[in-house]
Amino acid sequence: MEHEGYMAQALALAREAAAQGEVPVGCVVVRDGEVVGRGRNRREATQRTASHAEMEAIADANARLGTWRLDECSLYVTLEPCPMCAGAIVNARIRRVYYGARDEAMGACGGVLNLFMERFPSTPALVGGILAEDCRAVLRDFFAGLRQKSDSLGDEADI
Repeated sequence: MEHEGYMAQALALAREAAAQGEVPVGCVVVRDGEVVGRGRNRREATQRTASHAEMEAIADANARLGTWRLDECSLYVTLEPCPMCAGAIVNARIRRVYYGARDEAMGACGGVLNLFMERFPSTPALVGGILAEDCRAVLRDFFAGLRQKSDSLGDEADI
């Protein structure tokens, strides 16, 4: 499967997150052409800071593979990882990271800083922009919907 195919799977998870009222970010972990970890944002459902898509996908891969070392794996995520997730990626020894949309507010792979350029013993190769417009559109539509809800609630309050 090509990179776009794995990112499409991550996008499907992002859409599931949006349908549950979560910020729409999805992630898959791949080893030898097989998806071994899946995750999507679940912070609202779990009320846990660490319930980001990447953290969920890494935990799923750890459980499925029976190891914390994911050095033979690649990670596909719809939004550039934040510092917490980039740190988990480094610690898991993930070989490659592919992301869709850049995150200018919290991105730790170039959006704000690039944690993978630091002198850690193991850092992944990084490729951004995979299905970037589709990834941005899911986020844009989600936040537009939130603004619309907020505006309509404000209108009702004025009555």
